[in-house]
Amino acid sequence: MSEEAKTDRVWRLAEKHIEPFVDTEREVLPRDAFAFIAFFARQAKGPFILLLVIGGMSGAVDAALYWSVGWLIDLLGRADPAILIAKHWPALAGLALLVLVARAVVMIAGTVIEQQVIVPRFYTLVRWQAFRRVIEQPYAFYQNDFAGRIATKIMQGGEAVGDFLINILQTIWSFATFIVLAATILTALDPLMGAVIGAWIICYLAIARVLLPRVRKAGRRTADERSVLNGRLVDAFTNILAVKLFDSGRREHAFVRDALERFLGAVTQLTRAITTVRAAVAILNGAMMTAVGVIAVWGWTQGQISTGAIAASLGLVLRLNQMSGWMMFSINGLIRNYATVQDATGTISVEPAIRDKADAVSLPRAAGDIRFENVSFHYGKHGGVIDNLNLHIKPGERVALVGPSGAGKTTIVNLMLRLFDVESGRILVDGHDIRDVTQASLRAQFGVVSQEPILMHRSIRDNIAYGRPGASMDEVVAAAKRASAHDFIGGIADIKGRKGYEAHVGERGVKLSGGQRQRIAVARMMLKDAPVLILDEATSALDSEIEAAIQESLFDLMENRTVIAIAHRLSTIAMLDRLIVIDGGKVVEEGSHAELVAKGGIYARLWRRQSGGFLGLSQAAE
Repeated sequence: MSEEAKTDRVWRLAEKHIEPFVDTEREVLPRDAFAFIAFFARQAKGPFILLLVIGGMSGAVDAALYWSVGWLIDLLGRADPAILIAKHWPALAGLALLVLVARAVVMIAGTVIEQQVIVPRFYTLVRWQAFRRVIEQPYAFYQNDFAGRIATKIMQGGEAVGDFLINILQTIWSFATFIVLAATILTALDPLMGAVIGAWIICYLAIARVLLPRVRKAGRRTADERSVLNGRLVDAFTNILAVKLFDSGRREHAFVRDALERFLGAVTQLTRAITTVRAAVAILNGAMMTAVGVIAVWGWTQGQISTGAIAASLGLVLRLNQMSGWMMFSINGLIRNYATVQDATGTISVEPAIRDKADAVSLPRAAGDIRFENVSFHYGKHGGVIDNLNLHIKPGERVALVGPSGAGKTTIVNLMLRLFDVESGRILVDGHDIRDVTQASLRAQFGVVSQEPILMHRSIRDNIAYGRPGASMDEVVAAAKRASAHDFIGGIADIKGRKGYEAHVGERGVKLSGGQRQRIAVARMMLKDAPVLILDEATSALDSEIEAAIQESLFDLMENRTVIAIAHRLSTIAMLDRLIVIDGGKVVEEGSHAELVAKGGIYARLWRRQSGGFLGLSQAAE
């Protein structure tokens, strides 16, 4: 075994005590910040208890060192130098061990527990479990927030929980231990010193009680404004093409500047509150050190306190002054972390509006029988979207949803996929109410290609195989060929030199043209091989030659499958079995193209507005 491997093995001995990817029950995380922190602390209670012990020992070692300095000065003042070591070597050796061994062991142990045991893996544990909760939120959840803001809250929330616990159990507990021991030592030297420290503690706590809530309030506002700012930045960068094309008036500058100004205002209030706290502590500590110094010098002049006692008492209060300023900063950080956690719980600790029932069953591969029975849905409003819809799509039937913009076509598909839950009525797939089956097994039945293809910032291979994990490379290539994508994929390269199927496509597929993105999405659907196909203008971004090539593959794929096409430009639907005209959330017409044109209703008016026909018209007329 190499030296590097041996070193790595030693590190892993400390780093293995927290499992960062443990799966917990699916209950909603606590909304209260303290309860939220406690929920995660219980999952790593061993390391945190050890950190608590080490924090106390650290304060004790600090106090012992200052007491030892006073003892050593007194010893040197009265001992005979010739026999000092011979007579007092055990005590001197103990002092050396305190400085060389005990202090080092406590400091190293605290660092290892904090940095190796807790920081990497505990922070990851919080973020992982937070992500698991957030990813279960329904589609509407993400429509109402910035993706960047959500991600920021998960990242900051994990760090804030860990920092809060470390500050409490190590920093603040160590400080508290030092105060208790320092007060005990000073009281033993002179009760008046003990009284001064007692008064100092009371005033210190009063400052914390009166002034720190302002810091907490300002910290909470700062955390919220930081999330808004980050969300606006991510939104601008994600939609950079729209910014370049349409923002000639620099509106995006104003949008981001507004968030920056609000963040600056919040930070200003926070820094004012912190300065006020620090000023109060500085005045208090000055009074405390002066009082102890006066008492110590006066006691020495009266022969009541030794030189060593003066050194010990002044050393203790100087250390107390140093620690208290640092501790107030730590308390400020503690409050900011608490505010960050509280802000994060507003996003992370939310009951999903759509959840699988406890007894939800897994839907087997469907035949494709779909029924809407008296379905109504209004996005939580009083009306205006889907009203008492009844619709039956038979297994293997190929239908098109047609209608004016805003008629409810996309909403019908979203309800079918259970991206939203119906407000009344029910939707059945093969006789199963979709609320009684797991969401994963329901959506596994559908292959979807939308007008705006959805690609991840991953390799082309990963994007095609996204709906079918474990697909072989041969299967991925075969799907790409069927979607007329294989030829252009070979010429793709990214900035890191990855080529072909391993090239990354950029955020939302920005490195590909619209037609290329669409063909990748079609290939993904073909590879998924779902029993129900949903085509939302699946070929709208393609030129006529490529559209014709893919159309042939799509018609092959439609065999023995239920097909639902949302048609906006009324193309690619002539070969379908039935056209269903939706208006005002209801079925107002249905039939073949020829029947609906002859009827002279909504479909006929939509058709007359089209500038061209659609593929297969001669076949449809036969």
